[in-house]
Amino acid sequence: MALLAVVVLAAVTACTGDGAGEPAVPAADVPGDIVVASGRDVTGKNGIRQQLIDAWNRQQEKAGTGYRARLVELPGSADEQRSQLLGALQSGSAAYDVVNLDVTWVPEFAAAGLVRRLPDEVLDGDVIKSVADTARWDDKVYAVPFNSDVGLLYYRRDHLDAVGVQQTDLSAGIDRTRLQEIVRSLENKPPKGYEQGWTTQLASYEGRTVNAVEAFASATPDLALTDADGDYAATAEQLAEGIAELRQRTDPSYTLQDAVHSDEDASLADFAAGRTAFLRHWPYAYRTLHQSFTDEQLGVAPLPGRAVLGGQNLAVTAASQRSAKAAELIGFLTGRESERCLLDAGFAATRTSAYGDDTVTCPLAAASPSPSPTGERADRMPRDDAGRPAYAHRILLPALGSAVQRPRTPMYGAFTQTFTAQLGALFGDRPPTDPQLARRLDEALRKALPD
Repeated sequence: MALLAVVVLAAVTACTGDGAGEPAVPAADVPGDIVVASGRDVTGKNGIRQQLIDAWNRQQEKAGTGYRARLVELPGSADEQRSQLLGALQSGSAAYDVVNLDVTWVPEFAAAGLVRRLPDEVLDGDVIKSVADTARWDDKVYAVPFNSDVGLLYYRRDHLDAVGVQQTDLSAGIDRTRLQEIVRSLENKPPKGYEQGWTTQLASYEGRTVNAVEAFASATPDLALTDADGDYAATAEQLAEGIAELRQRTDPSYTLQDAVHSDEDASLADFAAGRTAFLRHWPYAYRTLHQSFTDEQLGVAPLPGRAVLGGQNLAVTAASQRSAKAAELIGFLTGRESERCLLDAGFAATRTSAYGDDTVTCPLAAASPSPSPTGERADRMPRDDAGRPAYAHRILLPALGSAVQRPRTPMYGAFTQTFTAQLGALFGDRPPTDPQLARRLDEALRKALPD
């Protein structure tokens, strides 16, 4: 952790304004608050992000440096948070030193010169390769991965057992043909409260884009919606294949009707209520669901087909007057011990060591709660012998390594708005054919992402 902080610190101090994202750095930082702007911490009030910042602050107080980090959580959806950050950094209306960027925003903020370039060395070999790639744009590094994310398949083992499914441990993975076979079995003898086979996030927001990209990537494994420059690169024929896959996996015969209007919270609630047997969701749902379900009732598996990579990366803003110290803070927050803390708390860690090196431990006791005086854990998430989430090494780590990215482009906002809006027709009362919708989507994306 200390080595990473030194590398980041030295690199930011060395930047002299000779390219995009590399404005001149003051000769010396100005002591005071280092403001970190971020979205909501899914681990709850006084969550793990705040705990890590508190730990860094204790170090600074002990050393008498005069610096203190302060976390500012932005309200609203991811789309709304992106707009807030862009507006604040472009106008200078908010003095943010560090921004926690969704992985899809890095090209946009880098190309606009809103965040500083960092040295390649900050992405050392311990960072999962697929995750490290999200921190780059134009072959340069602009951020450091903080926490990752990937689509997973959650399932109700008790529902499967109730209808006589012989193998209720699906952790090795299943394909969609087998998933549909299980759903048909449930239809013949539905458990109490059960309505449809699975649910996901198809409302008109980023969740629809994620689900669609997973379908498109599953249909055409080598599909590239954008090229290395961020320009549109697909064809109507390729889009038609992806649309056909998306139509098939969201078929009303086994997809909960409310999925079309669902986000992460709504789909999680429907699954927990027993309305479906399967759920596509993110890693944090593992801890959330296990507060109510046991291992005998709940399971998790790799998502059938390709899964999208998510997560957030930390970057130093171009306007920061404390850029060197801000970089040091990023080094602390993304170091080996901190990543282990994030994993223990329910996030997907960005470093391989967090998943398999037992010498790397979290110094924060709250990340992996101890039993209460009665012997019961307040946190019921299953853990391995080293205190990690039980599924982390066997399921989560491989899923992260094989995940696909959403299109990399400085115009991602325009892409996702267009993609989401056009695909909405698929869920209407009179959906167009695959070729019809593909032609419309192709035309719209060419306008949204011009050469």
